[in-house]
Amino acid sequence: MNTVRLVLFTRYPVPGSAKTRLIPALGKDGAATIHKQLTERTVETLKQIGEPLEIRYSGGDANAFNRWLGSDLIYEPQVEGDLTDRLLAAIDPAPVICLGSDTPDLSASHLNAAIDALQKSDVVIGPADDGGYYLIGIAKPYPFLFQNMRWSTEHVMPDTLDRLRQHKIGFEILETLHDCDRPEDLDRWPWLNP
Repeated sequence: MNTVRLVLFTRYPVPGSAKTRLIPALGKDGAATIHKQLTERTVETLKQIGEPLEIRYSGGDANAFNRWLGSDLIYEPQVEGDLTDRLLAAIDPAPVICLGSDTPDLSASHLNAAIDALQKSDVVIGPADDGGYYLIGIAKPYPFLFQNMRWSTEHVMPDTLDRLRQHKIGFEILETLHDCDRPEDLDRWPWLNP
């Protein structure tokens, strides 16, 4: 199989624009600090895999990200538009694994399992407990998996699975993990410290 690209979507930790759903509990600075910690942790986990790591960024420029996360990564600005547009711009060439930075329990073993799954199946998904997913890997570009999606709802995972079954595309599902999005999620990870 070809080298798998790892594509991480993240934003610069600017107070007021990062982890906005945590602002009521932590304030703008606290929410940005949590986002910074989560992104740094995710990047360190991804670096352990040894595959090309591409940061699709927003909220800053490549120089700011270079200073923050290091010069050994590939940086590409996110395209304008919604999550559909950003994912479609990132999935070619495949194989590719796309993920965000808000899953504190993500480990190298999850990523290795995703890479292994892509050698046997066309799609691999890491489901999140909220009905979405923390990771999606595809062996070939499948735009229909991202078009007209009800993002940020509990329908994302079921809709994705329905589309895969309709197109008769083989897939594997990884362990379900929790995202850190809302104030009530913070109790799960006391080591996150704003």
